[in-house]
Amino acid sequence: MGKIIKEVGQEKIVAFVDNIDEIDKNKEIDIVVDFSHFSKIDALLDKCVERKYPLVIATTGLSGETLSKIVEASKIIPILLSTNTSLGISALNSILEKLSPKLEENFDIEIIEKHHNKKIDAPSGTALTLLETIQNSLSDKYEIVYGRKGLAKRNEKEIGVHAVRGGTIVGEHTVIFAGEDEIIEVTHKALSKKIFAVGALKCADFLIDKSPKLYTMKDIFE
Repeated sequence: MGKIIKEVGQEKIVAFVDNIDEIDKNKEIDIVVDFSHFSKIDALLDKCVERKYPLVIATTGLSGETLSKIVEASKIIPILLSTNTSLGISALNSILEKLSPKLEENFDIEIIEKHHNKKIDAPSGTALTLLETIQNSLSDKYEIVYGRKGLAKRNEKEIGVHAVRGGTIVGEHTVIFAGEDEIIEVTHKALSKKIFAVGALKCADFLIDKSPKLYTMKDIFE
């Protein structure tokens, strides 16, 4: 992702560091965009808070403890946290927020995500974000089922989440609303990683000069 951000942002990026240790050596950083690994977030947060650098976090697989640390850090520096910086996924979230409550009564809801065989977390952070969007828009509390096995009959108040891993799939997320004699599917397909770089740079533009707070992709479009 670092290489792709360099390519996409040639006109915007004057200087570029791709290692946490280089932050200590560079006094002229305007903003930090992180696509690294959840194991590096704690150290990165400490450095950004110390230097008062705005931070875009696009890393997934974060623990509850790390998320709490991000919330605390956002009281000192502006942070934009997103499991997926694709502008299309942001639009999909907005659609689900409006669509889910309209279909809640008569449709079963399932989420299927597909990624390459090297992806380390499942379900994807994006799938969990879509799930959270759906849950927050529904009037009732639903049980979440991750995959199915055996003779378990589907409950009425249930949302299924399924992960597929294979080949070089960049990323595909589908939300299925299955009703009686009709099906609605909403799908987003990432055809290259370039879309995440474009979105990340948009996040960076947005975050410059912002006050300390925890922001999301939704804030960009409001």
